[in-house]
Amino acid sequence: MVWFKRAKPSIRTTDKRDTPEGLWTKCDECGAALHKKQLEDHQYTCPECGHHFRISPLEYFSILFDEGTGKEFDAGLRAADPLGFVDTKNYPDRVRETMAKTGKTEACRNAEGDMDGKPVVISAMDFGFIGGSMGSVVGEKIARAADRSIELNAPLVVISQSGGARMMEGAFSLMQMAKTAARLTRLGEKGIPFVSLMTDPTMGGISASFAMLGDINISEPKALIGFAGPRVIRDTIKRDLPEGFQRAEFLQEHGFVDLIVHRKDLKEELCKLFAHMR
Repeated sequence: MVWFKRAKPSIRTTDKRDTPEGLWTKCDECGAALHKKQLEDHQYTCPECGHHFRISPLEYFSILFDEGTGKEFDAGLRAADPLGFVDTKNYPDRVRETMAKTGKTEACRNAEGDMDGKPVVISAMDFGFIGGSMGSVVGEKIARAADRSIELNAPLVVISQSGGARMMEGAFSLMQMAKTAARLTRLGEKGIPFVSLMTDPTMGGISASFAMLGDINISEPKALIGFAGPRVIRDTIKRDLPEGFQRAEFLQEHGFVDLIVHRKDLKEELCKLFAHMR
């Protein structure tokens, strides 16, 4: 059974940005009017309240890699349709329409480059492509990123931004949870650091698999992290839930997140972690 297929490189040279377009935008958290230059200078975080806007893998690569060193790999993988899935439209058509609308080809991108002059592999998810859902291609890309880390003897960073498993691939999607977890185990056996960065949102099968398996689990401020949504949990257990119980700060207090790091400090913090972990 083919779960993914190869294709020509990206249909466009760059992704359309998920970050706000135009000269001005409004912060969703505090309502501040922000100029585009302000957002760029603060790495797409609000200078007034610290709210973190969602950004794409390319923007994370730009923030984290030393200038001119980032190089994408495995960009040619595309989703197949193992189940012949149809809801309001068939799965291949949905993928094609998403690609045409966003300029993206999947919900994950892999790249290697240098951070502070030392090699690092980054696998970054993208909520802008079908909710960042993990299908066979995303699972394969994360597995290959782990393999590349072993080849280079370089730390791996996986940046999660996802609503969970991709329903259009059914059990094939759920199988990626075990696949990625097993592949990441090899990093531990080789003594290669794996840092999981959870951004908003990190939900469902992502949080239930590789996102919580880092040697160090870090998060951006106020990121939504969990499995099921709060309404589902509340209706199931018939109890009120603690305020903010699926936010990064609550999870850090309860031992599920090791560090909360502002995006402007992310590269520096990762470099410090790698220096202590090797």
